[in-house]
Amino acid sequence: MKIAMIGTGYVGLVSGVCFSDFGHEVVCVDINPKKIEMLERGEVPIYEPGLDELMAKNVAAGRLTFSGDLAKSVAGAEAVFIAVGTPTRRGDGHADLTYVFAAAEEIARAITGYTVVVTKSTVPVGTNRKVHEVISRTNSKADFDVASNPEFLREGAAIDDFMRPDRVVVGVQSDRAGAVMNEIYRPLFLRDFPVVTTDLESAEMIKYAANAFLATKITFINEIAALCEKVGADVKEVSKGIGLDNRIGNKFLHAGPGYGGSCFPKDTSALARIGQEHAMPMQIVETVIAVNDQVKRRMIDKIVDLCGGSVRDKTIAVLGVTFKPNTDDMRDAPSLTIVPALVGGGAKVRVVDPQGRREGEALLPGVTWSDDAYEAVSGADGVVLLTEWNEFRALDLERLAKLMASPRMADLRNIYSPRDVKRAGFETYIAVGR
Repeated sequence: MKIAMIGTGYVGLVSGVCFSDFGHEVVCVDINPKKIEMLERGEVPIYEPGLDELMAKNVAAGRLTFSGDLAKSVAGAEAVFIAVGTPTRRGDGHADLTYVFAAAEEIARAITGYTVVVTKSTVPVGTNRKVHEVISRTNSKADFDVASNPEFLREGAAIDDFMRPDRVVVGVQSDRAGAVMNEIYRPLFLRDFPVVTTDLESAEMIKYAANAFLATKITFINEIAALCEKVGADVKEVSKGIGLDNRIGNKFLHAGPGYGGSCFPKDTSALARIGQEHAMPMQIVETVIAVNDQVKRRMIDKIVDLCGGSVRDKTIAVLGVTFKPNTDDMRDAPSLTIVPALVGGGAKVRVVDPQGRREGEALLPGVTWSDDAYEAVSGADGVVLLTEWNEFRALDLERLAKLMASPRMADLRNIYSPRDVKRAGFETYIAVGR
């Protein structure tokens, strides 16, 4: 099947590469010529484990190409996926659909036969109906259907999520469109992965509801962690105890500095806005957003307490600034709140991250970048574990403590045990919910 993927950001590139690995003929389209040139050279503009090898394999097999010519790429395609950005709109918290509708207009002009136009981008409920209107208005003779196919990819594990998904969600308008989507996902259907076929609005809502629920779990355990600190409980034991209940599950119950990334902040904000527009306030979601912001600020207070009440003229090493490990994504990362607060408080901040420097240098002015954790902590007054990269899970704690001017640690991911840290020579150890 011939597929055109409009947009080569995180979702578009991963989806296009994986569809080509299913055996489909895929062309990934982007308006940025530099990005297309990079992809044609075999260079991946994002960090996602395994993506470069999978891309090279399918390019070599002739199933995957890249282009800046949307019209040529769409002509003859049986399915065209819209995978452009939907950032949070300034001022009102709604998803900005400018790029989605612009892509729909261009696709409408390029359609040459029956085509299923599939929205892969995360969009508010009702957007796919509007995409249908845009295409019909732009090209009244177009023979097409619109489908909704939200993504559920975790950065750092996206290929596995695509190839072995918990479920695939497809919203369609007609049986004809459903048949095309079934053919696209046939390799997964044959291996008994669930494919949920529903209407457009339900598919759109599933995406927002899923992300809002997961964000709620994270925020819930962070609130419990704050209470644990007050009453003397250990949030890791609490998480384990409640996570063993099958009705709850153990995923997304790890206390930390709050959620970030490309999905949860944007999608919770958009869902809250949708509720407001329909006079049905999403009170739980709105509270989750507010509490998550409070959690990040509480982490700043922890670091200040670690340094004796002030960070002025203190040297602080921050280990990890991406919103999670195994990605270079800095969007809404807790570090973007915490690190500037430390710099603003007069601290000398050293940062190390295996993949975050490329974006982080522009987003975190006033910091010094180090090549590894030991260089970062040398002579420091405190070390902050902010992202749980594997490199930071097995540090030589004794060496770390000896290198520091004042061996103090704020373990905001609860990586280490308090006993091991103190045995290694640290004077002070602060964690989350312990």
